[in-house]
Amino acid sequence: MSGERDFAEFAESTWRELRRTAYLMCGDWERAEDATQDALVKVFASWRRVRGPRVRAYAHKVVASAVLDQGRRPWRRERATDVLPEVAGADHTLDLDRKDALMRALATLGPGQRACVVLRYQADLTEAETARALGISLGTVKSQTSRGLAALRALLEPTPERDDA
Repeated sequence: MSGERDFAEFAESTWRELRRTAYLMCGDWERAEDATQDALVKVFASWRRVRGPRVRAYAHKVVASAVLDQGRRPWRRERATDVLPEVAGADHTLDLDRKDALMRALATLGPGQRACVVLRYQADLTEAETARALGISLGTVKSQTSRGLAALRALLEPTPERDDA
């Protein structure tokens, strides 16, 4: 029973972090929730083998795989619109605008670049852990991360044209 209790504590302590990683990768809270649940089921099934100091990185690997697998399903290839419907009483603060801009910018990245950027900078995995999580080479992680960050900077850094708007 101790193993189940350990897993329950792990799942409770990492749920929000894993869900946030999934959300940043897919841009949809419901898909993120599904991916997180799928990932935790797989982590539980492997708990005896994976528990220990590297379990957090393993859980991020599994959640990243779950998100990428969801995106390959034909019914998941829907595209979000640029214009959201009005929400009564919504608070449009600068913080929300920045988060929205970041999510829109992340959505422009390809799945590989997005996964690398999210795992490196949101999940705080090392380059090596990211490579293992995604099943790609260290060099690919470095190049995908670099290209992804460059694309994000180009979209998010203020320019004279955007400042006039």
